[in-house]
Amino acid sequence: MSAEQRLPIGSTKGPAEGASDYVMVTPDPGGVVKVGEFIYYEGDDGPILGRVARRTPLKAFPDSFMADPAIAPAEVARTLGFESKVAELYEVTVNVMGHFSAGMGFVNPRIAPKPGLPVYLAEAEMLGRVLSPRQPGDVGAVSVGSLLTRPDGEVPVVLDADAFTSTHLAIIAGTGAGKSYLAAVIIEELLKPNNAAAVLIIDPHDEYQTLAEIANLDEYRRADAGIEYRAKGRVYRPNQVKIRRGALADDDILYLLGDLPTPQQVIARRALRAVRYDKGDKWVLSDLREAIEAVDVAMDAQSAGADERQDDYRASKNALAFRIENSLGQQSVFDDYAHTSMREMLRPGQVTIVQVGEMSRRSQQTVVATLLRRAYEGRQATQRGQNTPEDELHLPFPVFVLVEEAHRFAPAGATITTSQILSEILSEGRKFGMGVGLVTQRPGKLDQDVLSQCMTQCIMRIVNPVDQQAVASAVESMGRDLLAELPSLSRGQAIISGSGVNTTVMCRVRQRDTAHGGVSSRSAREWTSYFEPDKVKRRKSEEALFPVDDEAERDLASELFPD
Repeated sequence: MSAEQRLPIGSTKGPAEGASDYVMVTPDPGGVVKVGEFIYYEGDDGPILGRVARRTPLKAFPDSFMADPAIAPAEVARTLGFESKVAELYEVTVNVMGHFSAGMGFVNPRIAPKPGLPVYLAEAEMLGRVLSPRQPGDVGAVSVGSLLTRPDGEVPVVLDADAFTSTHLAIIAGTGAGKSYLAAVIIEELLKPNNAAAVLIIDPHDEYQTLAEIANLDEYRRADAGIEYRAKGRVYRPNQVKIRRGALADDDILYLLGDLPTPQQVIARRALRAVRYDKGDKWVLSDLREAIEAVDVAMDAQSAGADERQDDYRASKNALAFRIENSLGQQSVFDDYAHTSMREMLRPGQVTIVQVGEMSRRSQQTVVATLLRRAYEGRQATQRGQNTPEDELHLPFPVFVLVEEAHRFAPAGATITTSQILSEILSEGRKFGMGVGLVTQRPGKLDQDVLSQCMTQCIMRIVNPVDQQAVASAVESMGRDLLAELPSLSRGQAIISGSGVNTTVMCRVRQRDTAHGGVSSRSAREWTSYFEPDKVKRRKSEEALFPVDDEAERDLASELFPD
């Protein structure tokens, strides 16, 4: 450590609100004492690390010195005979984390420092050791970027994969803040040879398919010590995902059918119970149709002599059959026999992206619920020794599922088929090696019980007050000072807290190794290119069978693109 690095940047002044928090005074000539920065004083057990929470001017130039913007206040001061070496002072509030112990983490001293102790800027080497539970390249290390308050790359920010894949992850940000980009960075790290994870991504907007490029990158290969590893990416488009109808839970089918009137619900439940009793989970659509007919006949028999009730049941049966045909019969994702195998979808060293964007909202939720349930059942059965390697649900390895647009699948104030299975996995999945990552731009619309069970949080720019409040309610480890920073974060900057890191940090997200699939459209360029001569000519040839008046287009094109 150089002598220059050990120069104090200020002195302790007195206690702050917290038991061990304190106030320091600093001239801060280099402007290094930023909110979120890490500083320390020497305690009995070694450096006592703290985070800058607030800074306010303590000594500043009088307002009259700033009357003329063209003249620097220091020049005015010298003219009037003020030659103080310290023109400005700041009072800085510091939240104390404590002394770092490798076995126990941060140990808080529970007492504020005495006044007058020198305070130092934490060295990069120290922060690299104590902020992140893993070092870059370690097994379980997920290098997402570097400390925001330092030069790019100086202090790596590394998450613990074991922690956030077992106690779950939330990535929360407003539109355009970079949440999908950060999520993809985390998935890239999970697919590197030091992790080789089995990852499933639920992708409603087709943003993650570029992750399949990892198969072509050297960073995702290993060939040493007898190990041959190469990461893989697999994309399932909507017409490639197949769910066997018999594999759907009764509640999934009823949810898929929409809000059924009571008579139709009764008929549907009796019919499903009948086909499962007779066929198990191997029933096909024709079996369900026949069961509905049988249930209807039985009801008619029970109400013999009541013609009006018989007509009602007949109408309910017809309406139910119509719904079933539209929901279960005509959608290509549901099939009598074809079924996408979980053993194909989930393998160590493979990321599987399931694109559900072209499906209806209820179909999306039903498919996602089925995939989550089958993966969870597979992990439970494998862990308990209830299946064999030949079983389609034999999953002898942990699984991590990333759910994009999570508020679609666990909405606040509503219980739907996906929110039920998500809640179960989030509360009990740790025991069975099933982890979940939730990505959302609207935390206020996400079920707060679901959000609160994610023990590692990556929060990016959020401006909406309702969403800020939702984050404050669900994320206990984030202080008010850092929550106040959310609106001012730039794209690609995140506050990370929880079990995945040793303490809350402000992070600059690293660049992706693969191309980003969620790039916003360049609207103005696309609008103006509509009138380029070659495009006008192509449209005219395509529309030859449908004559249109392109005179206005030609005039505007000649103005925008003159010869």
